[in-house]
Amino acid sequence: MFSEKMEAAINSQINAELYSSYLYAAMGMYFEAIDMSGAGKWMDAQVQEELMHAGKFMSYVNERGGRVILDTIEKPPVEWSSCLAAFEAALEHEKKVSALINELVTMARDEQDHMTDNFLQWFIAEQVEEEASVGEVTRKLRLVGTSGGGLFMMDRELSARVFTPPAKEE
Repeated sequence: MFSEKMEAAINSQINAELYSSYLYAAMGMYFEAIDMSGAGKWMDAQVQEELMHAGKFMSYVNERGGRVILDTIEKPPVEWSSCLAAFEAALEHEKKVSALINELVTMARDEQDHMTDNFLQWFIAEQVEEEASVGEVTRKLRLVGTSGGGLFMMDRELSARVFTPPAKEE
């Protein structure tokens, strides 16, 4: 069992991961509405990834003998001024999630909870990948600007993303 404080913090992170999936679902629906179905597909993969993250946290709480307490998920925005603005918002959101994970690591180390610290290292590496992935799309969209042809090509590129769950750990 781990501390009540750590259990509550991880439950809060579960909520943050579920909100992330909800936010990306809203972005995906925005992209569908503006005829950027490739970007919508990219966000669909992101939704699955965030749900997998929430599931990993839930399993960990259960493995440690804690109790998962699900909370209300805040309503996400549903409109952005452009494809670029939505991806910029996604990048800022990923940076926020990275900060939340870093706070959990700090708490685990302060409590000398080495098991939780070890568990969280996967998420630290994952957040590097998350920020890099969204950052790359954002940089490309800045280069494209409002060019219709460029946006068409970006949308086609974004449609190639597929969610692949990580291999089961043993």
